[in-house]
Amino acid sequence: MDEQSSLLALFTSSFLAATLLPGGSEAVLAGVLLAYPELHWPALLLATVGNTLGGMSSYIIGRLLPDEKTLLKKSGGNLRGLEWTRHHGAPILLLSWAPLVGDLLCIAAGWLKINWLLAMLLMAIGKFARYWIIATAIS
Repeated sequence: MDEQSSLLALFTSSFLAATLLPGGSEAVLAGVLLAYPELHWPALLLATVGNTLGGMSSYIIGRLLPDEKTLLKKSGGNLRGLEWTRHHGAPILLLSWAPLVGDLLCIAAGWLKINWLLAMLLMAIGKFARYWIIATAIS
């Protein structure tokens, strides 16, 4: 796989990993960085953008949910993300990268109508920090 294809695969996997679909992008980031160490910053930025956009797709799903009953159904009966987001507000989105609860936090932020720009910024900061730690560990 060439550099361009590797970066496209990284963007795609990072986007999908931040949606309700199962998957992880950390291994793809590690693979890209091991194969192409010179792509450190482009890979880090593409992974962050893809993962943030995936988180925003969950945010949009939350905005479209009409009531708490539908939210409960979408979250598989787990309202922990909603409770945490209500309690902590937008800053909880710094943890939107976390496995299992990250998607729920993004959906809850949308449902609670947290400002989308603030939500996206906080998601991006948290996701960048996670990818930066992974990239630094590999380098």
